[in-house]
Amino acid sequence: MLDFNNYDALTFDCYGTLIDWESGIAGALRPVVDAHGTSVSDDELMALYAEIEGVGKSGEYRRYREVLRATVRGIGTRLGFVPSLSEVECLAGSIGSWQPFPDTIDALRRFQGKYRLCIVSNVDDDLFAGTARTLEVDFDYIVTAEQAGSYKPSHNNFAIAVARIGVPKERVLHVAESVKLDIVPAKSFGMDAVWVNRHAGLEREGSASGNPADGNSGADLEVPDLKTLADLMGL
Repeated sequence: MLDFNNYDALTFDCYGTLIDWESGIAGALRPVVDAHGTSVSDDELMALYAEIEGVGKSGEYRRYREVLRATVRGIGTRLGFVPSLSEVECLAGSIGSWQPFPDTIDALRRFQGKYRLCIVSNVDDDLFAGTARTLEVDFDYIVTAEQAGSYKPSHNNFAIAVARIGVPKERVLHVAESVKLDIVPAKSFGMDAVWVNRHAGLEREGSASGNPADGNSGADLEVPDLKTLADLMGL
């Protein structure tokens, strides 16, 4: 068990950790694919999204809004249709309405009583601004991919967060759902990390996060949700 008194700040991934991104993505893409008469399950759609979006974030940096537009076009190509201009905007246009997980807001308020809180998210500033209103908690620091000019798993994003917080990285605990994008790079950067495995015990056809099925994440602690983490912290 981690000694939570060793940390001054908590850094959080946002989408998938605080925000129910799978419901948000499926809710945005489902009307588009249905309108073009395609037959694809939500799990298949999420796996397709993860694959194409991941490619879009590789290589030279471009803003996340552009990545999302390219992702919708790429899904259309793979499923045999050409999305309209309005359909291409479905993901970026809906992010601000994606909802927090039921445990998120209360847990953040509990964490806020003891720690400084920081977002480290693969998103644009304006896209996160819409999400920030749904979280109902003021973060002390916000680091977006737009500010960093890079996407996680780059160490650059974590380095910027730690520098802004102004304490040694050993005093910062990273909390996230994605093993590939967050847990592995945070650990290799020298931070401790908590894996929020929200799909623990669920049998799924595909995983948008690409997380290991065997639970071997390399994290210092695994929890099923943020409420459990706050409970373990005694908050």
